[in-house]
Amino acid sequence: MATTRSASRRTAGPASAEQRVFDAIRDAIFEHRLAPGTKLKEVSLAEVFGVSRGVVRSAFARLGHAHLVEQRPNRGAVVATPSIEESRQVFEARAAIEEAIVAKAARTASARDAAMLRGWVASEEVAYARGDERGGVRLSVDFHRRLAEIAGNSVLSRYLDELVSRMPLIALAHRGQAPAPCGCDDHIALVDAIAAHDERRAVALMRDHIGHLERALNLRHPDGPKSLAEVFGLAPAGT
Repeated sequence: MATTRSASRRTAGPASAEQRVFDAIRDAIFEHRLAPGTKLKEVSLAEVFGVSRGVVRSAFARLGHAHLVEQRPNRGAVVATPSIEESRQVFEARAAIEEAIVAKAARTASARDAAMLRGWVASEEVAYARGDERGGVRLSVDFHRRLAEIAGNSVLSRYLDELVSRMPLIALAHRGQAPAPCGCDDHIALVDAIAAHDERRAVALMRDHIGHLERALNLRHPDGPKSLAEVFGLAPAGT
């Protein structure tokens, strides 16, 4: 069996090998197994995946295009570390896109679509209830992807996919731990609004939902350096 697997890995084409490496690194980032700033060693990864260094470099290039990996001079490839300003911009873009998505979903969703969404949220609740944090987060993110599918706008869907893929790095860079759950209650309220074709309420709920996710992170710029008097709690001389 091991021989067969090794042979299939050796005979896999460059495109499939690149996809395998890309998917593995992206999933490790998404699941918080690779933290921001982690160095990605080309030679080591080529050995781990049984591929050429060229395949690894191609995967790095795609991950860079997705803003998940950075190529730094004299350091090679590292897992990206989103800045505060970049993170704010990602949330701003996500809010604009998801409000457009949920508005269209509220106009066009069928009873079958609503039932599918309710089933998805139920799966989220089960995952969180049994302590499966990773599974719950993945289902929560995929809930937003399902909304994009129902809206039927492939362009918005592609943009959303890029933005939500960057959320784990933003959470780790500015919270230091796994992100707070997306919120099953929020998702249930969104489904109710969509099922009722209440476009205005659905948009307002999505705006609040994205705002809640952003506020859970520390995206405030640090205060400027304090004076020595402030550091030691003393009033400056002459005052």
